[in-house]
Amino acid sequence: MPPLGGKDEACLHVVHMDGTRPVQVTGIQGDVSEAHEVAAAVSGAHVVIHTAGLVDVFGRASPETIYKVNVQGTQNVVEACVQTGTRFLVYTSSMEVVGPNIKGHPFYRGNEDTPYEAVHEHPYPHSKAQAERLVLEANGRMVHGGLPLVTCALRPTGIYGEGHQIMRDFYHQGLRLGGRLFRAIPASVEHGRVYVGNVAWMHVLVARELEHRAALMGGQVYFCYDKSPYKSYEDFNMEFLGPCGLRLVGTRPLLPYWLLVLLATLNALLQWLLRPLLLYAPLLNPYTLVVANTTFTVSTNKAQRHFGYEPLFSWEDSRTRTILWMQGMDSSAQ
Repeated sequence: MPPLGGKDEACLHVVHMDGTRPVQVTGIQGDVSEAHEVAAAVSGAHVVIHTAGLVDVFGRASPETIYKVNVQGTQNVVEACVQTGTRFLVYTSSMEVVGPNIKGHPFYRGNEDTPYEAVHEHPYPHSKAQAERLVLEANGRMVHGGLPLVTCALRPTGIYGEGHQIMRDFYHQGLRLGGRLFRAIPASVEHGRVYVGNVAWMHVLVARELEHRAALMGGQVYFCYDKSPYKSYEDFNMEFLGPCGLRLVGTRPLLPYWLLVLLATLNALLQWLLRPLLLYAPLLNPYTLVVANTTFTVSTNKAQRHFGYEPLFSWEDSRTRTILWMQGMDSSAQ
């Protein structure tokens, strides 16, 4: 079972899991945007888990680069499966394929069939929506050897856990501000979050079951989440930042929303003006502001019904693991 991962690289790990010997992993490093490299990596695979993607909502990469990695890279993976006779493809999509949309419409305890106007302007969600569509439309294509390709896509909500770069950024920001973070989002705004270990576990379950339940799972999408509590981004992050010595100041946002809109717009303008000279990629921009201020939560048992998904890690365990990672990061920096 080979997962295809990395950012703009294809890092293929061929995993043997026949139950009679230790797990064996072979790493093959390459560029997901190079079709011949992807085809060489996929050759001989039974299942491909395609996790490769350039996740960028801050403007660090150009729209062209995001498209090249996320859309063209995914097309290369699909074609590699067809050419090499690989029949099963699992794609790591994103909740941002659905939303929040640019209009700030709430998505409250929705499921895979909940009507929602998915309106995208930012390159990242737009590219993920295109890539997901490529994967789902490829379901049923005949691969080399004459059998049909079976595909499905998983849509994780906001992922957290060990190694989370944005959590690390907020932690260091709080340290620079004397152990304080200032509330910018109303506490009433809720977001769905999912622990990284449960995201990985859902991928493993899908890879195991896709062949046996092809008629049911082929061409389907599944929200990927767990029992993590619904909270605003800031209040949720404080579940980990608080035990590390940071505190969230204020019961209401420090700045009015109209001023945040102005600042976000100014950041976007500065980013555009400075791009030829230097990289300016602040956390606040029009897209991240809308996402942070829009309720987006899911409630669905489709994954449980279709392939028996239950979170491998409880909320308590996920929280403890993340806190221990952050505390270890703190001690290593001293």
